[in-house]
Amino acid sequence: MKEFIYFSNRAVTSGKYLSGNLMHAGRMDIAIHVLINSLFLSHKIREKTKVHLVFNGPPNPPQHLIIFPDGKNYSGNIQLSKKDVAGLIKKMLYKSNPNKITKVEEGYEIEKKSMFKVLDEMEKKGDEIYILDAKGDDIRKINFKKTSTPVFIIGDHEGFNKKELKKLKSYGRTLSVGKETYFASQVVTIINNELDRQEV
Repeated sequence: MKEFIYFSNRAVTSGKYLSGNLMHAGRMDIAIHVLINSLFLSHKIREKTKVHLVFNGPPNPPQHLIIFPDGKNYSGNIQLSKKDVAGLIKKMLYKSNPNKITKVEEGYEIEKKSMFKVLDEMEKKGDEIYILDAKGDDIRKINFKKTSTPVFIIGDHEGFNKKELKKLKSYGRTLSVGKETYFASQVVTIINNELDRQEV
């Protein structure tokens, strides 16, 4: 089992705001690419991979979207195109309830919860939390087979501010995927590739 958290301070938090140009919806296009690269392989969906999208933009932050198709056991309907994934996220945002977690359909849930509250829950479960940061430890030096559930936190194109990063570091260690600056979705692909090579 592995989990990805994608956090954006700008991604919109209402289905009404998610239409037309995805770049104008708080760079929702980045969240969609992250989701696709987290879950999809050629001709199949990854097993035991959960994605958390945490949006902190207007008008109703925070929103925590939980996406867990789980490969062969998945019975819902998710498509590969950006349009279809955008439609899924839009549907989830419309279903949000401030007072409870809402199951939109099998494999998809949404709740009004901040990234740090999500991390508090993961920490209590004993998950191994990693924060992607250019100054972090080389991902290739980590033996993920020795960890419990690894959780990878990735920021959007603006990354984390100093206050956020300082607080994030209290949950786990920082990791780097190399000297170059990659798109968030490319970072996810590199992480998945490393875990595949380690057979995690």
